[in-house]
Amino acid sequence: MAERVTIGDLAQRLGLSKASVSYALNGQPGVSEQTRARVLALARELQWYPSSSARTLSGARTGIVGLVLSRDPDLLGTEPYYMLVLSGIEAELIDAEYGLLLRMVGSEPGRDLPVYERWAGERRVDGVMLFDQRRDDPRIPLLRHLGLPAVLNGAAEPGSVLPTVVPDEHGDARQVVELLHGLGHRWIGHLTGPSGLLHEERRELLVRAAAARAGMAVESIEGDYTMGTAERLIGERLRHGPGPTAWVASNDVMALGAVRAAAREGVDVPGRLSVVSWDDSLLCEIGAPPITALDRHPRDFGRRCARALLAEIAGTPDDGTGARASELRVRSSTGPAAP
Repeated sequence: MAERVTIGDLAQRLGLSKASVSYALNGQPGVSEQTRARVLALARELQWYPSSSARTLSGARTGIVGLVLSRDPDLLGTEPYYMLVLSGIEAELIDAEYGLLLRMVGSEPGRDLPVYERWAGERRVDGVMLFDQRRDDPRIPLLRHLGLPAVLNGAAEPGSVLPTVVPDEHGDARQVVELLHGLGHRWIGHLTGPSGLLHEERRELLVRAAAARAGMAVESIEGDYTMGTAERLIGERLRHGPGPTAWVASNDVMALGAVRAAAREGVDVPGRLSVVSWDDSLLCEIGAPPITALDRHPRDFGRRCARALLAEIAGTPDDGTGARASELRVRSSTGPAAP
């Protein structure tokens, strides 16, 4: 990472005093608007950022790690899985006397990149956790350029240069498919999240591979993790004609949408259609009917993510704790395939 640009560097480049540059950067009187504009333009060009604390200037650690989620803040509040992951992260960080800096920037690609640049420029965080990896993810080369320690959480591309914490992906797909196969289902639907996410791509491959081994067909529909979209998509599919006798949804919110679509179309769950959620939560427990779901131990996963990043920051090996096997909570939303 390049050396930090200082006020002295800006002053020397512009032929101004340090005081004048400081006035311009801090919006104080004492310089003309023309001079202020020159200073601000050069500061942007050289990626100068204000120091967040005296501790930063000394080179000490901040005691803070960062997490940027490409989620709308309102949507995040409806996703129990991420809330549980965050609680696990916080629990681990508290034990290590670290803090968490969280930003939610919406789902538009690229909106998170300036956040990392600013955090690095201001020395706001000691490292970051990355969720929702994409193929050729631009965050990875950026973070390497910025010199920020980082850990990937979830699926990663082959040969990834960053440490990665992954769940029990193979076991998850196997458990879901085996349950439905044992109930006589031979045609299942997979309601996925956005296909550009690597963990969704990998999950799709694993479900299809497990189903192929069992002689089952898979039909996939892409959703966006929201209940409304899931309800619309499954409703349209049910009206289209014969289809899967069971649907596996990529999160609990979409599973609830699938159940609501079935109720609206007069399709009994589980008499004529079974529904499984990839994520377990209170929503699945109190659903009508309660929804069969994978308990993927999100709090434990959050702790593993935080532990791996702290180890990366310290330059020490992670403790090597592997993925905890998920547990399939079988409830009333799954039953024998309709004849």
